[in-house]
Amino acid sequence: MDKRLLTIQDISCVGQCSLTVALPVISACGIETAVLPSSVLSTHTAGFSGYTFRDLTGDMPAILGHWKKEQITFDAFYTGYVSKAQIPLILRIMEETARPGALRIVDPVMADNGKLYAGFDADFPQAMRSLCAGADVILPNLTEAAFLLGEPYAGDSYSAQYIEETVKKLAALGAANVVLTGVSFDPGKLGCAVYDGRTVRYYFNDRLDASMHGTGDVYASAVAGALCRGWSVYGAAALGADMVVEAMKATLDDKDHWYGVKFERALPYLMRRIEAGETETGC
Repeated sequence: MDKRLLTIQDISCVGQCSLTVALPVISACGIETAVLPSSVLSTHTAGFSGYTFRDLTGDMPAILGHWKKEQITFDAFYTGYVSKAQIPLILRIMEETARPGALRIVDPVMADNGKLYAGFDADFPQAMRSLCAGADVILPNLTEAAFLLGEPYAGDSYSAQYIEETVKKLAALGAANVVLTGVSFDPGKLGCAVYDGRTVRYYFNDRLDASMHGTGDVYASAVAGALCRGWSVYGAAALGADMVVEAMKATLDDKDHWYGVKFERALPYLMRRIEAGETETGC
């Protein structure tokens, strides 16, 4: 039986993020991708004004009921931008539709640059901790890690010791594996720290002189797809980073394309890498 992943996050109709990224990227990895929208927005919220927003929490129980009636189940779950009210429903969906050994991948989307995103209150990190507690893999950035742990945001001033203590504390929340993104010890490098409960490993790419919307969604989606293909957590984390770099490079020459990355141009690269399989180094 082919593997089927359910991704639960918002649809930003325009903006190359969330479900409009997750569906094609995970599908390109050869994984049947089902979607459960948490909300629908006309565009994403960064740089656009006057966008529409519709919350879909009320639809979730009926959708779950129909899936159970049809005996629809999943090999993996990948969550992104969700609301506090949705987290208990998501945990129920995972519990009631999981195939044996189903993966739980949580991108705790809630904050960046030291601040919670608009619309999230101070209680949200506590709710997100409950979603992370049973996850096989969590993918926080440095800001989200600080909020999950209830600690001050370190900014750009941190050591390898801080990173390694942070990933171990995150694992203590109940996650089997932690991929901490946005890690850098050298101004010219950017990458992630991967902790499997035993060791911490790093993966870095050359830093590009650009900041683009949607890269986190491209990253998490590529990681989820690779994990479903049987890659190790470290290998999937490395592949996700390489995919983001390819997508960013495809966008650098278009200064008017400010609202996202042209990940579509990098899909052939992702497919080649997936089909070639994981190397010993994950690179």
